[in-house]
Amino acid sequence: MIAIDNTLNSDDLHKVCFVCDLSNCKGACCVEGDAGAPLEEHEISELEDNLDYIKPFMRPDGVKAVEQMGVFDFDSFGHYVTPLINGAECVFVVFDDEGIAACAIEKAWEAGKSDFRKPVSCHLYPVRISKYNDFDAVNYHEWHICRPAQEHGKKLNVPVYVFLKDSLIRKYGEKWYNKLTKSIAEKTSKKK
Repeated sequence: MIAIDNTLNSDDLHKVCFVCDLSNCKGACCVEGDAGAPLEEHEISELEDNLDYIKPFMRPDGVKAVEQMGVFDFDSFGHYVTPLINGAECVFVVFDDEGIAACAIEKAWEAGKSDFRKPVSCHLYPVRISKYNDFDAVNYHEWHICRPAQEHGKKLNVPVYVFLKDSLIRKYGEKWYNKLTKSIAEKTSKKK
């Protein structure tokens, strides 16, 4: 583990290689699972504030679901998550002509229509954060649907923390990320 500020970070962040390979996985992380994407409380109001800008990028069944349920639901632990359509894909998922899942929230952001990029949990995946009273546990989440990303990451020799640089900086800031990279460099140089 690597301790930085109020975070404990798994060694998997630098030991596991990972680069999304959407042509193989088809964005299955937006479709599979037993709950929607984890949401931070402030993200609910950001979604609500931007919903009119996001809706044109959504599928009709996603819009209908959001109009019925709102922009959030609860998982089995009582945590905020995005709602699902029929217990399957996230209400904000859209598909391209090849069946690859993408995010309507991010599409609205990319088009300059919304100021909310997407839930940070989605941006951080395959990293999951567990919050405790005094610290966040930052862990790599291994899921069989991401094997193509692991293989692709190995080919390119890109560790998880490098692949997720932008999202880790979004979550914890550039100073934190620089401390992480320095700690990893020191840790790996000691083993040589």
